[in-house]
Amino acid sequence: MGFVFLLLAFFAIGVVRGQLRVGFYSNTCPDAESIVSSVVRNAAQSISNIPPVLLRLHFHDCFVEGCDGSILIENGPKAERHAFGHQGVGGFEVIEQAKAQLEATCPGVVSCADIVALAARDAIALANGPSYEVPTGRRDGRVSDVSLAANMPDVSDSIQQLKAKFLQKGLSEKDLVLLSAAHTIGTTACFFMTKRLYKFSPAGGSDPAISPDFLPQLQSICPQNGDVNVRLPMDRGSERTFDKQILDNIRNGFAVLESDARLYDDETTRMVVDSYFGILTPIFGPSFESDFVDSIVKMGQIGVKTGSKGEIRRVCTAFN
Repeated sequence: MGFVFLLLAFFAIGVVRGQLRVGFYSNTCPDAESIVSSVVRNAAQSISNIPPVLLRLHFHDCFVEGCDGSILIENGPKAERHAFGHQGVGGFEVIEQAKAQLEATCPGVVSCADIVALAARDAIALANGPSYEVPTGRRDGRVSDVSLAANMPDVSDSIQQLKAKFLQKGLSEKDLVLLSAAHTIGTTACFFMTKRLYKFSPAGGSDPAISPDFLPQLQSICPQNGDVNVRLPMDRGSERTFDKQILDNIRNGFAVLESDARLYDDETTRMVVDSYFGILTPIFGPSFESDFVDSIVKMGQIGVKTGSKGEIRRVCTAFN
């Protein structure tokens, strides 16, 4: 009886997450995934930061209205993509290019939401990260509203706020750590560093969690009243390779982003970070790469629209 209950619970979870499956387009558009991969690979040859840009786009899409391509819509100043929480998000032109090629091959079949998820997977692989299968079958949303993005995770959120925002999306503390570790590739702007370096408390000053050896480096790159558009790597020493170096930096006071540093303030998230650096971890695990894949696939199931919900857009920037 217990086994039957567990089996039913397993299938119920699958239904709740939507009818996504690996190889959804194998009959209707068999070259879909290879077309997306080719476009991402070509884009990365001319724009070196495409991998982190596409990974970030997937995260930001999923956190507002679910993984439904809502962030791609461009229908004026009230479009979701113009939200404060989406500042610096890019990669739209890569998704549009992939969509154009897919429409030429299989018109009206592949959703923009799936292209975003597939492009993020391909981007991770280009940064020497893990390869994984992406369940597909998402449909595109019909809503894009700047106000819906008001509750995005923010670099200045406390660990309690971060945990709450992830929990609202069905993501655990472990998912929070692993998805934050996506900051292992890419850069951020000094704009997001000002508070942490110079106005951390009402009295001013810097975040005490920053290593005294690291603080002068950060302040030299982002001087007070300097150019807020200057960019710096989010993962000291490993900005182009997808690996767990970011978590080691967090452990040792070398986190760049304030929200990453906060992961070491909380007992639960600190234990997750530390779990990847145990003496026996290389032998018995856990595996950072495998756990990251579990978390990003889980994230990719947030609020998906399947079946008769949503639509398949003809172009990703506009509703049909």
